[in-house]
Amino acid sequence: MVPLSTGIAAWGLMTGVAMVKSGMSIVEALAMTFLVYAGSSQLAAIPLIVAAAPAWVILATGFCVNLRFVVFSLHLRPYLMHLPRWRRMVNGYLTADLSYALFTRRFPEPGTSEAQHREQEAYLAGNYFVTWTSWMLPGVAGIVLANFIPSTWGLGFAGVLCLVGILCSLANTRLRLLSAGVAAVAAVVAYALPLKLNIVAAIAAAVLASFWLEGRVPRRWSEA
Repeated sequence: MVPLSTGIAAWGLMTGVAMVKSGMSIVEALAMTFLVYAGSSQLAAIPLIVAAAPAWVILATGFCVNLRFVVFSLHLRPYLMHLPRWRRMVNGYLTADLSYALFTRRFPEPGTSEAQHREQEAYLAGNYFVTWTSWMLPGVAGIVLANFIPSTWGLGFAGVLCLVGILCSLANTRLRLLSAGVAAVAAVVAYALPLKLNIVAAIAAAVLASFWLEGRVPRRWSEA
């Protein structure tokens, strides 16, 4: 996780700056950083908050943008069901895209013994620590120093590059590439929708297309 922490830090710093410059107070920005802990959802919600969008629109957008974590949770369930509820909830809060991707690549199957359970939980904990600190510390710095960080630094572009890197690492099958293409086309076609609802439309289109295709194309094709 350490080699990836630089991109996470740039994204966290940019998100912290964006929250303050959008008009949120430092207290509000700090609360959102620590409670939400989801960069893409935070950035999707910020312009809606600024535009005084209805609460249901903001919540629906955040839900749709982070819908992938439902899939992550379902996949991680067999790995973590032996843990007490409070520890499963902590894992749920700390799970991030890259920590999930690296964990499932290293451990394709859940552990069957106490030693394997400990090994897998220790690996997750180490990834969580690096991801959380790489996000939170720069995010807080961005909030505190927002008025001193010029937009010419191009932090937004650095954040976009970070997300593109995540996308490229996860889009490793034909079905995933197709769903990314459907989302991109839908986002452009629905660009005129108010309150950036084209993002919600793009996610819905990609999810529906993937569900429809998954049962209609050969498994070998979708996983190739």
